[in-house]
Amino acid sequence: MQPPEEKKTALIVVRTYPTPAKKGVEASCTAAITDNGEWLRLFPVPWRLLPTDQRFQKYQWVEVRVTKASDVRPESFKLKPDGIRILSAPLSSDDAWNARKKFVEPLMSHSLCSLQRQRDADGFPTLGVFRPKSITQLVIRPDAESWSDAQLAILRQQDLFFSLPKQELEKIPFSFLYEFLCEDESCQGHRVSCTDWEMAESYRKWKAKYGNAWEEKFRLRYEAQMISKFDTHFFVGTVHQHPGSWIIVGLFYPPRCADAGPLFKEHG
Repeated sequence: MQPPEEKKTALIVVRTYPTPAKKGVEASCTAAITDNGEWLRLFPVPWRLLPTDQRFQKYQWVEVRVTKASDVRPESFKLKPDGIRILSAPLSSDDAWNARKKFVEPLMSHSLCSLQRQRDADGFPTLGVFRPKSITQLVIRPDAESWSDAQLAILRQQDLFFSLPKQELEKIPFSFLYEFLCEDESCQGHRVSCTDWEMAESYRKWKAKYGNAWEEKFRLRYEAQMISKFDTHFFVGTVHQHPGSWIIVGLFYPPRCADAGPLFKEHG
């Protein structure tokens, strides 16, 4: 029996960089917070294939038509084609970060370690947000420079509902990972991949503008400033095929308050 269709209102907080999707052309994992203050995972979302009037931005309220995904993760829902209605402009006033915090802070967890223990015990949550105790460094690791033949075949296939994007999805030839400690007393440290769309787009922009000097600009933003300038939090989620593994799916980085304390951990 097909699950019933539902209508949900939610604030978009996360979009990951797209990947070739076996059931479709390409897809981005999207996380949102409903108007009831609950996590919502939308997948797959073919964002670049969507009509212009459905291309939502982060911190924008949307109404979506969804069905419960076969994915066992309780927060996961399948988006219906043409099932998006944008309800507001992004939360981007002079007091934008406080406006965003109003919805994010009630879902704040103590640490990644505590999220993992709760998921292991109860099967959920599989989405979360927390503030790391200290960020050690950003690791930039080389990855495949181009899509495989199988991935290219997926990206070039026709879709029943959408037209293909004018520009083929660019492969990011690096993986980005954060090393950090969380607030849990028993934390032994984490190295976690980050798939945030904003980070990937920064790479594309600065590689085109600065050539081989892109990394200096990139590290200034996503390492130095995330450590010293911003009160950096991580949105995290589990991986469908590997439910015990977490990745960073988005960054939440309001300006640091005077009493926030340093994030940087000195190398020994």
